[in-house]
Amino acid sequence: MEAVSPESRGEGAAAPQAQGRPAPEARVHFRVTRFIMEAGVKLGLQSIPIATACTIYHKFFGETDLDAYDPYLIAMSAIYLAGKVEEQHLRTRDIINVSNRYLNPSSEPLELDARFWELRDSIVQCELLMLRVLRFQVSFQHPHKYLLHYLISLKNWMNRYSWQRTPISVTAWALLRDSYHGGLCLRFRAQHIAVAVLQLALQVYGVEVPADADAEKPWWQVFSDDLTKPTIDNIVSDLIHIYTMDTEIP
Repeated sequence: MEAVSPESRGEGAAAPQAQGRPAPEARVHFRVTRFIMEAGVKLGLQSIPIATACTIYHKFFGETDLDAYDPYLIAMSAIYLAGKVEEQHLRTRDIINVSNRYLNPSSEPLELDARFWELRDSIVQCELLMLRVLRFQVSFQHPHKYLLHYLISLKNWMNRYSWQRTPISVTAWALLRDSYHGGLCLRFRAQHIAVAVLQLALQVYGVEVPADADAEKPWWQVFSDDLTKPTIDNIVSDLIHIYTMDTEIP
């Protein structure tokens, strides 16, 4: 994504890279957030700390120039900081070893030599830089808890057979995870993202919410009364663009 401060755009605005070929910055951020997710899984991080790490990364580059910093160093520091924020602490040595293996698959674990300690110090110093740039605002409201609530509610509305024969829940969670490859977490409210990924999951499998056509307002507005159809469409458009990038980036 392009480095755009969240304050400089209103919610529901289309992402700059949503038209035509993605900007080089968006492709870099896609690769690096994919690294954050895969490294986070290898480090045993739960979904919320991984989401926090991705959000910290996106928010940092929303405030700074991509050319000024090594994005992978920022990503490693974001993982380290997210572990602290979400109280799932990680050792810098583990982050370094997992990152080194990811970036250099055939390499051995780094020795505790000058290079290792230099990298460790870089992560620690980078963490302090990120905290200053983000003005210590590194605690976020993620869509996960809303999606869980919405899935439970929707399951109770739906025909049991229709719900069981389609992987709506699995697909919605996968869409939410993949949304962190881009900057949706900065541009849209957590509740709105949760509804949008659920709406897209339903559309993918052609599942309709019972009595929705006859209701006074659509099912998604029951969950979030300030949500509009254009906002859902913008979130879905950004998600589709992320998957388009996934097919283009090795």
